Amino acid sequence: MAQPSNAARLAAQPFELILSSGFFGFFAHAGVVRALEELGLRPALVGGSSAGALVSGMWAAGLSAEAIRDRLFSLRREDFWDPHPGLGLLRGRLFRERLERVLDASTFAACRAPFHASVYDPVRRRVRVVTEGALAPAIQASCAVPLLFHPVWIDGRPYVDGGVADRPGLQGAHASDRVFFHHLASRSPWRRPGSPSMEIPARERMTTLVVRDLPRVGPFRLPAGRRAFERARDATRAALLRPVASPVVEA
Repeated sequence: MAQPSNAARLAAQPFELILSSGFFGFFAHAGVVRALEELGLRPALVGGSSAGALVSGMWAAGLSAEAIRDRLFSLRREDFWDPHPGLGLLRGRLFRERLERVLDASTFAACRAPFHASVYDPVRRRVRVVTEGALAPAIQASCAVPLLFHPVWIDGRPYVDGGVADRPGLQGAHASDRVFFHHLASRSPWRRPGSPSMEIPARERMTTLVVRDLPRVGPFRLPAGRRAFERARDATRAALLRPVASPVVEA
């Protein structure tokens, strides 16, 4: 008997979409979400860390994958580049202002689907999964790469990029949920070879997508974001239409 496709398996029951951290990997994440929408696959819950929190948060706040793509494609370095003395190169005010303009919801409660963002408390040295309150500060904090952005204060405490200690963004995933997870393979020089953060995580009831050969994107390489989006969208669509073979799908 032929195996069902990965898309058919996802369509059979509600699933949670989790997107990992990965610097400027939000272009690739947006391509994954676009492929899901094209195939009529809508997650019941979403979440992630850093770049993953940005895209899943924008989707939860009401933006379609097409709208997310358009917002990202229009991004210029001067839209978020605001150097200022402090615990990081960039103040983050421009990033926050841009988030507040593009989000269709201002709070977690107003989102169209439950959303969670992992952030890291550098003082207590632990991850906090944010699930309520104002949306923009939580997304900003999850994206606040240490030394690049100043920490973001929430409820009187400073927070930085959730990928520091929860690179997959899975700490907020519900234990009983089926999960579709997009793992951005890290090529960061800051990650030591053999680091657990570089490994593809394993979890019951989880299908993991790994898209290889994504173009590298960064604050000085934003034009490559279009190619990363297109590569991720096309690879995700092809992977979802293939029969189920293993919990990890490489494309």
